[in-house]
This record gives sequence, C-alpha cells and structure tokens, in this order.
Amino acid sequence: MSNPTQILLDISDIELPPTQDQLPCDDGIPMETARHKLQMDLLIEPLSHALQDQDIYIGGNMFVYYSLAQVRNQDFRGPDVFIVLDVPRKERKSWVIWEEGKGPDIVIELLSESTAQRDKNEKKLIYQNQMRVTEYFLYDPFNPEDWQGFRLDGGDYQPLELDTKGQLESQKLGLKLVRWSGIFYNINTVWLRWATLEGELLPNGQEREKTAQENAETERQRAEIERQRADKAEQKANRLVELLRAAGIDSDQIE
Repeated sequence: MSNPTQILLDISDIELPPTQDQLPCDDGIPMETARHKLQMDLLIEPLSHALQDQDIYIGGNMFVYYSLAQVRNQDFRGPDVFIVLDVPRKERKSWVIWEEGKGPDIVIELLSESTAQRDKNEKKLIYQNQMRVTEYFLYDPFNPEDWQGFRLDGGDYQPLELDTKGQLESQKLGLKLVRWSGIFYNINTVWLRWATLEGELLPNGQEREKTAQENAETERQRAEIERQRADKAEQKANRLVELLRAAGIDSDQIE
C-alpha cells in the first residue's frame, strides 16, 4: 500500500476523533508484485517470531492514521512494514496514533518504479515531520543496490552509513538489515532480512522447520548410537558370564 489512496469517507456523522473501527482499513488495492508481498513477509514473520515475548507491534500494508487533517483530506497511508515498540501485542485493523498514544518507531518502504520518488520525498517528510518515525528504511526488491536508511536526529533525518559488511543497523531493535542472496518461496534473488549484530539471520518459518527436522534427525541418530552401545555392552556382559560359568563359577558367585 505504497500509494496515498483516496477513499470516499463521510465523516459528518463520525464523532471525532474517530477510532479504528470507524476508519477505513482496506482500499482493495493489492501489493505491486508477488515479490513485494514475499519481501514484506520475510521482514515481518521472522521478526515477530524472534520478538514474540516482547511488547511490540509489527504490521505491514495497513493504514496508519496520524492526524485528523489526514482523515478530512481522505489521504490514507499504509507503510509496507512498520514496528512500534512498548505497546500491547494485539490485533489492530489500522494503526491510529491518537488511540495508541504513539506512532511507529521504524518504517520500511519497499520501492517500485511507481512509488520510489514518493517514498524518497513526500512520504519521507511525513514520517519525519508528522509521525516522527525514528528510523526509516527504503529497499527496492528488484534493485538491491537501491536501499537507504535514515535516523531521526535533531528533528531531521540523517542518512545512515553502511558498516564494513555493507549492512544497516537499527539502534531501536539492536538488529541489522542485511542483503541476503538466496531462495525464498522458489524465488532466487537478493532479499532484505533481519540479522543479529553478530550477523546471524533471524530464521523464517521454512528455515525453523528445516532446523527442527535436522535436530530431530540428529537426536534420532544419537539415540540409535546409544542403543547400539547398550546392546554391545549387554552382549559383552553376557559373554563374560558364559566364560565364568565355563570356568566353574556358579551364578551366585557371578552376581
């Protein structure tokens, strides 16, 4: 939902300020491409799983309301990915800042030919001046070299520099955004992913399932080795008993 969307909304009978139940939460317009949707999922799901015990909301492709003027102008904006810290984990239809008491701490916009200039200019100013989003990242799923990060400093966005590994750090999360070459849902390309400060990727659902299967197989092999070791020990003990009996030692003495 990268484009501002015009939706017919009659606010004459709505008590102000409106709640998320009174405001539009869907414009019926899909993401630009399947890759954009997968990229969004690859940013949201692993982070949600990794931070499942924290008070945090991680959303994507849903409206964020920041002012009544925005509602009156019917200018509805939906960041591709946004993260809000220190809030209850619960379902929302939209993110309404005056209801929640705060706006997003981090926003990630996925660029396309039709939205890149708006994301880099108009929306960047809205996130800086109206929503006061602390960290703002941009990434083009079809052009991995086109990515940027900004951090709010003194009221203005200051560009982030890539570290020595070509990664961008999110101070708010204590994580990094990295470009990863690999296959996700049969698409082999360069994906934007979260990683720890040490460089370990936050695994997605497929990777966690694969790791669980590998761990289960490792445990099965370990159990089989232990069983074989126990069988050999029992066979050795039985042979010893037979040798002792052959030497004339009775069963009581063997015990």
